[in-house]
Amino acid sequence: MSESCRSENKPIIGLSGGIGAGKSVVASILKEFGVGVVDSDRIGRVVLDDPGVLSVLRDWWGDSILDSTGGVDRERVGDIVFADSRERSRLERLLHPLIARERASLVRQYQADPAVSAVVFDSPLLFETGLSQECDVVWFVAADRAVRTRRVASSRSWTENELDRREKLQKALDYKQASADDMIINNSDIDDLREHVARLLHQLLERTPHEKPRQS
Repeated sequence: MSESCRSENKPIIGLSGGIGAGKSVVASILKEFGVGVVDSDRIGRVVLDDPGVLSVLRDWWGDSILDSTGGVDRERVGDIVFADSRERSRLERLLHPLIARERASLVRQYQADPAVSAVVFDSPLLFETGLSQECDVVWFVAADRAVRTRRVASSRSWTENELDRREKLQKALDYKQASADDMIINNSDIDDLREHVARLLHQLLERTPHEKPRQS
């Protein structure tokens, strides 16, 4: 775990799982219990809005990546990088250091906040970027394939083929599950999910000198 993020007092939880499994739902539940959330997707969106980043992207791909307001059209950028691994790697080399800097800043804020009991990394590329090494524990969020397919169709208008295509660009689910410390099932029942998350968090905090998670 990197010295920039690790704390002897507040554990860092990493969330992994398949696309559409509901990692962000688990992160939102953890937030209810007083855990500071570091959302890599949200940070990525902020970084993409940086004028310097926008300038680089226009140099690479022209004005086709601009939306109607002159900002970055994320869908268009996604189409480019998911169709060409070289372009995806180039974008990652640009964005990942900037995202890492913002993430470290957030972690420092959470570590200094007495109201925060732990920190969670909600990142789609937890293992792919090595971010898992900065975590004290990793929880794998699992959902049935049919459930995940319905979710991405509803939330992202993706077909099952698109889900497959995107997922093949990440590490295999079997690898992620085997590399995790615990698994959370998230098929439908939000009350069961909240209870499971609360139990895991309680167990984690019992092993470290923290306040117990706040109940919603």
